[in-house]
Amino acid sequence: MFTWRKSSYTATEECVEVLLAGTVGVRDTKARHLGELTVSRAAWTALVSEISVVQPAREHRG
Repeated sequence: MFTWRKSSYTATEECVEVLLAGTVGVRDTKARHLGELTVSRAAWTALVSEISVVQPAREHRG
């Protein structure tokens, strides 16, 4: 079973959630009623790789 996950950096319900399955779902926690964006795993991996290059990981705040 797949579960929607939100960032551990999020202190409130205001965030983006991700569902990692055969494809990747992305939705706004505050507006779940608006649906989700679905992208391929390859597209998701490319996005995360690009973000990691532009914005290095911060130290975990938890």
